[in-house]
Amino acid sequence: MTASTTLDTPDGPFTIVADDGVVLASGWTDDVASLLALVHPELLPAGPGSPTVRAVPESAAEVVGPAAAVRAYYAGDPTAVGQVPVRQRSGPYRQHAWEVLRTVPPGTRVTYTEYADRTGRPAAVRAAAGACARNAAALFVPCHRVLRSDGTLGGFRYGLDIKESLLARERAAA
Repeated sequence: MTASTTLDTPDGPFTIVADDGVVLASGWTDDVASLLALVHPELLPAGPGSPTVRAVPESAAEVVGPAAAVRAYYAGDPTAVGQVPVRQRSGPYRQHAWEVLRTVPPGTRVTYTEYADRTGRPAAVRAAAGACARNAAALFVPCHRVLRSDGTLGGFRYGLDIKESLLARERAAA
């Protein structure tokens, strides 16, 4: 069953869309529809019209693991979100790039160039940046840890204030 829950965090509302505890999408918004738009159509609930996603409390079985991990992250354990399963679908490179991104430790910053190198394709800097831009599972797939090649923050779907807050939180916990 696909469900969503929204948590209050120091960075604002954080919504998780999960299917039996596996994160499909997440981000700093209370707009479930905007998160569903990021999910590959093959991963959405079947049925006519708009996908059916039940809003549930964070204690519901469908979201309890991901919600607990977000709470633990904000309580000072930045590794908690890396333990939660995530399901995203795209082409082979992008899927591999998302898996590689999950191996970047909290408190570590990498540039897009370094990220591309970690994927095994050092010349694929634009493709690596595209993987960050198309990441539906923010926080669980830590695209906030990737910076421009000049070391500046670059873009972030949920705003640079949140990106800097996450990086500072992880630096403090490291």
